[in-house]
Amino acid sequence: METIQWREFLSNAIRYWEPRRIVYNLVLAVIVVVHFVHGLPFSKSTLQFNSLLFLFALAVLANVAYCAAYIPDVFAQMSGLRDSWLRFRWVLFVIGLAFAAILAHFFALSMFDRGAQ
Repeated sequence: METIQWREFLSNAIRYWEPRRIVYNLVLAVIVVVHFVHGLPFSKSTLQFNSLLFLFALAVLANVAYCAAYIPDVFAQMSGLRDSWLRFRWVLFVIGLAFAAILAHFFALSMFDRGAQ
């Protein structure tokens, strides 16, 4: 019986979080692209193999950090506050997205803005 509940909680979390991962990644990509375009022509000279590898590593780390939302989500679903949590877990998404966007802003600023060098 407990295995079925775990499966239900995890399935519910996946159904909620994975479609939002696309929005999360798009927002972060837009931030990086805006900084790149704003920093032209200097930003073009910063694109080298190692900087592209660094951007890829940051994108992977951002997605690993996104997975952290599963932990409070599953535990909140297991609690007596499940119904309230299911209505308000979007707040966790917004806070996480805002935090990731701020980090993306500062990383992109340091990479593509001549004044930040």
